[in-house]
Amino acid sequence: MAWIYLVVSGLLETVWAAALSQSKGFSRLAPSVVFGVALVLSMGGLSLALRDLPVGTAYAIWVGIGAVGTAIYGMVALGEPATTARLLCLVAIVAGVAGLKFLH
Repeated sequence: MAWIYLVVSGLLETVWAAALSQSKGFSRLAPSVVFGVALVLSMGGLSLALRDLPVGTAYAIWVGIGAVGTAIYGMVALGEPATTARLLCLVAIVAGVAGLKFLH
């Protein structure tokens, strides 16, 4: 169950990062509320995952899921460049996260 909490929390990190961007410095209500709710749920899920997983592994995987998810969101939804170098860096993050999971 800890891994499910961790993955969902990582995905929620992507949600709150995207909402933070869309809030325009907390000047827009709806994205600001989405940010707050997603942030609390993301941290709550991470805390539940940490009951059974080592902090170093769990935190790195949580950040990796959030970072990759947010970068993909930026490329797909916001038109940020999807260069070969950026995509290779994302692959490296995924490989590192997978390594942490399987070496756990």
